[in-house]
Amino acid sequence: MADYGKARLAVSSTAFDSNEVIPVQYTCDGSNINPSLQIHDIPEQAQSLVLVVDDPDAPMGTWDHWLVWNIEPTSEIKENSTPGIEGINSFEQHQYGGPCPPSGTHRYFFKVYALDQMIKLKADSRKHELLVAIDNHIIAYGELIGKYARIH
Repeated sequence: MADYGKARLAVSSTAFDSNEVIPVQYTCDGSNINPSLQIHDIPEQAQSLVLVVDDPDAPMGTWDHWLVWNIEPTSEIKENSTPGIEGINSFEQHQYGGPCPPSGTHRYFFKVYALDQMIKLKADSRKHELLVAIDNHIIAYGELIGKYARIH
């Protein structure tokens, strides 16, 4: 996990445990909906949350599955929800794109950032632009890692 020298968020899910298999309903082989996420230890001064879901094991480099910002500070992001402004993922979509590895087992990082402000960013922004926009505003960070391998 990246060390931002900031407070640590506790990120978990009722759908799967850390470093365990993500259930098929949250993948391209199932309903392709986002799992619920529980977020704890959010600092009182947090004004918004950012969620980035990516796969660093993709053959062409890190694959972005979901980019969401300006999420109201909350202890839960609900299953099959749109909690904030969605950017463009690697599927060229403004929505959650579940795990869908071409082969082998991949790791999926559900990264949550607590910010000291809401951010101004166009909805057609990609991860690089999002990370630049939040860089000096992160006050806490946490992540949950899930795994998935497609059965062909």
